Amino acid sequence: MTLPALLFGILLSSAYGTAFHFWKGGSLRRLFIYVILAWVGFWLGHLIAEMAGWHFAAVGPLNAGLATLGSVILLFVGEWLGRVEITRN
Repeated sequence: MTLPALLFGILLSSAYGTAFHFWKGGSLRRLFIYVILAWVGFWLGHLIAEMAGWHFAAVGPLNAGLATLGSVILLFVGEWLGRVEITRN
């Protein structure tokens, strides 16, 4: 992994988290959560694609297509889990 690819991946995943926050709305705390979820999902998606040998929409050494899919999946799962309300009797 080259430094430009790493920086591009951080920039791309941060854009995904920020765009998701603008779409769903919420506080500054949620923005940080969405960006972190996007980072984790992006790099997990890239890592899984590398280990499996899959290359979809690759940008240099970065598997941007599957990394994007990982980011989107983790963002939706995180948002869904964030809606859970715990009530005490």
